[in-house]
Amino acid sequence: MRRMLLLALPVLLSGCLVRTAASVVTLPVKAVSAGVDAATTSQSEADERRGREMREEEERLGREARRRERDEQRRAREEREAEEEATNPST
Repeated sequence: MRRMLLLALPVLLSGCLVRTAASVVTLPVKAVSAGVDAATTSQSEADERRGREMREEEERLGREARRRERDEQRRAREEREAEEEATNPST
């Protein structure tokens, strides 16, 4: 029984050794590939970033337009109240 186990052991371990050797050989290739991927920008990534920047700019412009409109309404209301007060003094 022991003899059969000793004879089968190299066959069983050879798969692990081959897999480990393959991992060691492909590791530098994977590392370089990951570095290149991190350093470059694909066209779709560039498009997504540009679209995001455009949406953020439109949101900012929309906020500014709403703020200007509120300020104009407030000024118009204050002017009307000042005119009413000037024409109808409450003394």
